[in-house]
Amino acid sequence: MEKPIATLSDSKIARRILSVRGLRVMLERDLAIRYGVSTKRLNEQVHRNRERFPSDFMFQMTPEDAESLRSQFATSNRGRGGRRYLPYAFTEQGVAMLSGVLHSRRAVRVNVEIMRTFVKQLERRYDSQFRIVFDAIRELMAPETPESRPVGFRP
Repeated sequence: MEKPIATLSDSKIARRILSVRGLRVMLERDLAIRYGVSTKRLNEQVHRNRERFPSDFMFQMTPEDAESLRSQFATSNRGRGGRRYLPYAFTEQGVAMLSGVLHSRRAVRVNVEIMRTFVKQLERRYDSQFRIVFDAIRELMAPETPESRPVGFRP
């Protein structure tokens, strides 16, 4: 029996979407939690289907990437315990591909939820830019009002 999906609001999912190397990504551990599987299981499936995850879908973070995230979120140092390897980051396309390798209904439902959040973020980011463009287009399309000539006799 499948575990119920822990419902998260768009804002909670959005907080898990990070910016690394100028790309919007989600980390393997956050995705594993959402999909209801262990990080180990998620990584096993990804490695078994490596051809589905080119470098623009998924990449392993560098020590600099990991340190940047660590300093942003003030997490603990890599002392005792913790990770033994650098985490994987999945782009929007990589997240979409995960439902194909994690064969479950839950994976499909979670993917739909995450994709909607990615799209909403994209819409918000471009709404203001498009608004400026549309205002400029409307201004250009508005017919010019001809100057009215004064009525009466001119010498």
